[in-house]
Amino acid sequence: MPTRSLVLTTILLVTATALAAPPTPADTPSATRADAEKALDRAGTNRPELEKALRDAPADQRAGMVFLIANMPDADLKSLRADFLLENLDLAYKVKSLVAWGAKIPDDVFLNNVLPYANVNESRDPWRKEFVELCLPLVKDCKTPGDAAQLLNRTVFAKLKVKYSTQRKQADQSPKVSIASGLASCTGLSILLSDACRSVCVPTRVVGTPLWSNNRGNHTWLEVWDGDWHFTGACEADPNGLDRAWFVGDAAQAKKDSQMHAIYAASFKKTDTLFPLVWARGRNDVYAENVTDRYTSKATPKGDRVRVSVRVWGPGKASRVVVPVEVVDGTDPKAVVSGESKGETADRNDILGFDLAPGREYNVRVGKPVRVEKPIKTEAGKDLTLEIELPGEEKK
Repeated sequence: MPTRSLVLTTILLVTATALAAPPTPADTPSATRADAEKALDRAGTNRPELEKALRDAPADQRAGMVFLIANMPDADLKSLRADFLLENLDLAYKVKSLVAWGAKIPDDVFLNNVLPYANVNESRDPWRKEFVELCLPLVKDCKTPGDAAQLLNRTVFAKLKVKYSTQRKQADQSPKVSIASGLASCTGLSILLSDACRSVCVPTRVVGTPLWSNNRGNHTWLEVWDGDWHFTGACEADPNGLDRAWFVGDAAQAKKDSQMHAIYAASFKKTDTLFPLVWARGRNDVYAENVTDRYTSKATPKGDRVRVSVRVWGPGKASRVVVPVEVVDGTDPKAVVSGESKGETADRNDILGFDLAPGREYNVRVGKPVRVEKPIKTEAGKDLTLEIELPGEEKK
């Protein structure tokens, strides 16, 4: 009877052969025999499950299984079952052969951004089968991964009855938790959309910043691969397409060399950079690429303008409300700029903003008829955020 080490050696030799054929670019993720052996050594009592996953993976999919095992966090090495990994593997490769763009996805992109069963540190739930059944019929007429991602962003949240809310249970929710509660933060929404996209072979990665450069808070969104990487807000599909979002201006001010103010794209493949999990500080098993340059290159000169942002709250600041807002130039009452404040369905950091001249007085009028009027004076180089609370209705 063969010993366990002999069986393992045979599995890994077959895997190494599969990975060795044909030459690949230098930046293509590759899991070598040594990578797999080291991972198995850290799996503890769960090692037999991972050996079974390697052994039972079809020959043409085995490179994918080795990639997952070589790169998965140690907690996953010690807990994930063979059936979970094999189902994820089988469905990812199967759908790749069914969609119009599947054959055009580079191997390294498929391995790192379609095949993985998780994005960051969310619970490891078996989401792929359910999402394939939901999403594959929706994208049947799409020709590109970008088109499919935009369609899913427009439709999947309504179908699953999930919306943005600061009342969600936790930031890093898996789709299962978000669907059960119907609520998710920007991170939970991004994870859900990423998994929906990956289920139909659309490469995605969760992206975010620990803290905007103006210290207003953190944010998470999604990047989609369609020949190159493009961004979109989850549950915030822009009718004009990808690379449009309310946070473009904020992202353009990110700081590449600042750990807290940089922008990171999560990577299942291990890298030299960690993804800063502001909701799980201290964890060091989620990897990333620093992609700040992609966003700061979109910065436009502000010239002599000052950004004034207006967030409007209902009485008692219980919730944000949607109301008309006007900013009137104090020296020219006919010079008016206007907009509408954001309500609770918008991200907490999505704030109505106006670019105004510095060193001038303005009146900010909220509501129609006006319920609050606030005078302000702008200063050069100093952006301003106004938190305005509407008064309660007078009792008659």
